Amino acid sequence: MKHVHIGFEYEVYDTIDQLLLQDAQLLNKARETTTIAYAPYSDFKVGAVALLANGKEIKGSNQENASYPVGICAERVLLSAASSLYPGVPVTTLAISYHNQHGASDHPVSPCGLCRQSLLEHETHFKTPIRIIISGMEGKVFIIPEAKLLLPLSFTSNDMNL
Repeated sequence: MKHVHIGFEYEVYDTIDQLLLQDAQLLNKARETTTIAYAPYSDFKVGAVALLANGKEIKGSNQENASYPVGICAERVLLSAASSLYPGVPVTTLAISYHNQHGASDHPVSPCGLCRQSLLEHETHFKTPIRIIISGMEGKVFIIPEAKLLLPLSFTSNDMNL
């Protein structure tokens, strides 16, 4: 037996004010996008804004449903919109924020497992890393250099011998 360690490095900023201008603008847009989320059950509103390789921006917000499995996260709404509106154009940077209407929104919250898998698939398909900027409505900001780092020991098409 041997022990194996999996880890990665990411950037931590105390506030949005420390970011490069383009990253700060993208994160501010993600924060604004939380206002269009449909989250009447959880009151946990998530907004995401992506910068595409062609310079266009796409936004998405979480969309809940009384039948919980029918809801969809902001990240997957965004990836679907990007693929539909700009087929063949990869996402290069994705900013994600949230507004918890029943508590603090002051620290980064990472995408769920389904979204991590979807982000990884997008990265793999386009052979382009997706930088991820995550933060609440205020407080610390994390920048993760590529989505695949969020899903170690991931399942990909390689596992299906494709």
